[in-house]
Amino acid sequence: MSERVTYRMADLDDIDLLRETEDQLFDNEIKLTCAEEFFNDPRHHMALALVQEKVIAMASAFHYIHPDKEAMLFINEVAVLEEFQNKGVARNLVSFLCQYGASIGLKEAWIATHVNNTAARIAFAAAGGREDKDLAVIFNYDLRNN
Repeated sequence: MSERVTYRMADLDDIDLLRETEDQLFDNEIKLTCAEEFFNDPRHHMALALVQEKVIAMASAFHYIHPDKEAMLFINEVAVLEEFQNKGVARNLVSFLCQYGASIGLKEAWIATHVNNTAARIAFAAAGGREDKDLAVIFNYDLRNN
């Protein structure tokens, strides 16, 4: 890749930058109230990959604790603009986010993807992840209909 990619953690001041590519990196339009809540919560994290101050990729995560486990980082979403895919950006972004997690005292991170998402599986393995051999099944609940 000829363009220099930089990686950094995002904050609320990055909303305008994120909105420039929101239709390509996010599932929905960014809502300011949700963004404020996300960035004002110290357990929520977002890493960015940028080329010339344009966001080309993002990875969002949060860390949580459980009564029988130390805090761990759950990487919720990773998205890369199409023209930057398959160039190591996702791998580097996940590695950067994991390094950030370690810097705040977390000892473990995890991420999930669909079995048929070969590109993600390659990127996550290249970032140092070990694929769990036990297949998982995900259940979604629509809480609006309860």
